[in-house]
Amino acid sequence: MAIAGAPALVVMAAGAGSRFGGPKQTAAVGPNGEWLLEYAVYDARRAGFGRVLLIIREELRPQFSELIDRFTRQGIDVRVAYQRIEDIPGGVQPASRTKPWGTGHAVLTARHDVESPFAIMNADDFYGADAYRQGAEAARAAGERGISTVVGMRLDRTLSEHGPVKRGWAQTNGDRVTRLEEVMGIEKKGARYQAAGKHASVPFNGQELVSMNFWVFPPAIFSQLGAKFDAFLATHAADPSSEFLLPEAINELIDEGQVDLRAVDAPGPWFGLTYQDDRPAVEAGLVDLTRQGVYPSPLWK
Repeated sequence: MAIAGAPALVVMAAGAGSRFGGPKQTAAVGPNGEWLLEYAVYDARRAGFGRVLLIIREELRPQFSELIDRFTRQGIDVRVAYQRIEDIPGGVQPASRTKPWGTGHAVLTARHDVESPFAIMNADDFYGADAYRQGAEAARAAGERGISTVVGMRLDRTLSEHGPVKRGWAQTNGDRVTRLEEVMGIEKKGARYQAAGKHASVPFNGQELVSMNFWVFPPAIFSQLGAKFDAFLATHAADPSSEFLLPEAINELIDEGQVDLRAVDAPGPWFGLTYQDDRPAVEAGLVDLTRQGVYPSPLWK
């Protein structure tokens, strides 16, 4: 059942999971085989979110069918949108393109199904219940004042012990984000935090606020991102490996004064599935939260 006036939750679940070795969004990691995104929907629902939109690839529909039925039995208004490679202006594709166009493209996939303020997050990240309460408050600001929000966490809370990760580094003035930078290949080495590429010489200390793609937007973001995607395709359409990344597009919109982006610091805990070796820690974390009574077992009665 839809909740009148409630913000929507959009779940990005179309990734290929190349480093994980398969579709990590469908990994059964809860005490009763729950997926991480089930905890997202549970937390979002009790924080006041309404409709759930799952963005998936068409070939994943069989794996998602039972989950969708489970949500429907709980009275959750759940819908599915497919992130299709060919869903671009003009429909022209590089002949060798085999994967979707990235997180910015994933947001645009929701444009036909979402008309309210909404939160969007990764299916393979666990952000903690407080993040969804903060997200619900941010959705009210999005509806009343058109403000966008990134729900971030401290860098030292978001790293994998099993390899480097990519994070969006939010540089702020008060709670206003002045710049987002995509930091590649960041990991902890001894007491140091080391990144790759252009940030290799940056002395990260672990206290930086970073994004794992948990955002809250007003619906106006669709037209703004659409214009950026058009510009991106004008120079990158022929490159089969290019990605239209949400942090980079948002950074351009900040620079142009089109987006007023605020940041909140979620306390976590955070778990994430980047590598197969991350799985035991995720499973243990969910067992611990269940034992503490944060979640029922099974999650859905």
